[in-house]
Amino acid sequence: QVQLVESGGGLVQAGGSLRLSCEASGSFGNYVMGWFRQVPGKEREVVAAISWGGSNIVYAESVKGRFTISRDNDKNTLYLQMNSLQPEDTAVYYCAAAPYGHASKDYRSYNFWGQGTQVTVSV
Repeated sequence: QVQLVESGGGLVQAGGSLRLSCEASGSFGNYVMGWFRQVPGKEREVVAAISWGGSNIVYAESVKGRFTISRDNDKNTLYLQMNSLQPEDTAVYYCAAAPYGHASKDYRSYNFWGQGTQVTVSV
């Protein structure tokens, strides 16, 4: 099992940047990791996902070129660098882990979830 704790959310103006972190307890290096987001009334959607070695990365089309996912397996930490933030990026952002498989965009592939961190982008 792995426990996930996100941090780094907050309020930022449009065009600004934030860096989310997700610290994992337990074994981390063999897990596929992902960032997802959700707004009330909508299904949870992928932001980005990364394989255990970092060689396979996928992004949602809406964040390509603006967001960067990365991981430091020695520190058991997953990151999401978010640049050029827009109001439509406002959501609760969740970190997720899957013990096997590829970097999937499907939230149902992930077994473990953090509690979420709020990101709010103002106009």
